[in-house]
Amino acid sequence: MISFKEHGDSISFPVRVAARASRTEIAGEREGALRVRVAAPPVGGAANEEPVRFFAKLLRVAARDVEIVAGRSSKSKVLRVRGTNRGSVESLLRLGKSA
Repeated sequence: MISFKEHGDSISFPVRVAARASRTEIAGEREGALRVRVAAPPVGGAANEEPVRFFAKLLRVAARDVEIVAGRSSKSKVLRVRGTNRGSVESLLRLGKSA
C-alpha cells in the first residue's frame, strides 16, 4: 500500500524511479512506494524532470504544482502534488496509465 500524506491542498507520496526505460509509465508498487519507469537517463537531472512532467500530465495539474521534496539524487523520491486530492491520485494510479 502506497503511503499517501495529505497536507491541506496537496498530497505527497513516495516514488521509486527506474531510469532509461523504453517509455514513462507506472510500474506498480514496491515497499510502500509507487514504482515509475522513466524514459530519461539519470544524467543532468533528466530523471528528476521526467516524473514531474509525467505526474503533472497524469493528474492534470501544472508542472509547477509537482515537486520532488526528497531524494533528488536517489532512486527513491518523495513527490508533492498541489491542487489534487488522495481520491483523484488513487483512482488514476489504479488505472496504471502511461504518458
